[in-house]
Amino acid sequence: MLLADIGDTPYNIILFVHILTMFAAFAPMFVHPFIDRQTQGDPSVRQSIFAGIAQRSMKIYGSMLILGGLLGFGVAGMSGKDANDELFISVSDSWLWPAVVIWIAMNGVLHGMIIPGEKAIAAGDDTTGKRAEIGGMLITVMFLATLYLMVFKPGA
Repeated sequence: MLLADIGDTPYNIILFVHILTMFAAFAPMFVHPFIDRQTQGDPSVRQSIFAGIAQRSMKIYGSMLILGGLLGFGVAGMSGKDANDELFISVSDSWLWPAVVIWIAMNGVLHGMIIPGEKAIAAGDDTTGKRAEIGGMLITVMFLATLYLMVFKPGA
């Protein structure tokens, strides 16, 4: 028994919230490189800004990344069946599990590289803070790979 079919209101709500939370989770990916470059010359301003960023990263971006991924499971679980009585999104789809693995890796990069790097910059350690920049590049590539998997669904 399915709770909703593709296009039904419950499905659309879950899909909308899934996309919205992922937008919130990846907002820093687009903004932080500009903040990083613009604060290079003034260490006190840089530390102050990154202290605020580091405080919010886990609460906002980390939470949104986790919630968005969990809602993705809901979207997949509510996907419904086609005219041949086959699920639109099945656990056996070859694109689904790589997307899950990449989502787990994104969480690892966010919590293991980006957030500690932001805290290091806030403490005045720009050499350790390079982890945040490298993590940002990695998470960008993983985001694009996941977006490709979800849009084109290779092997489905």
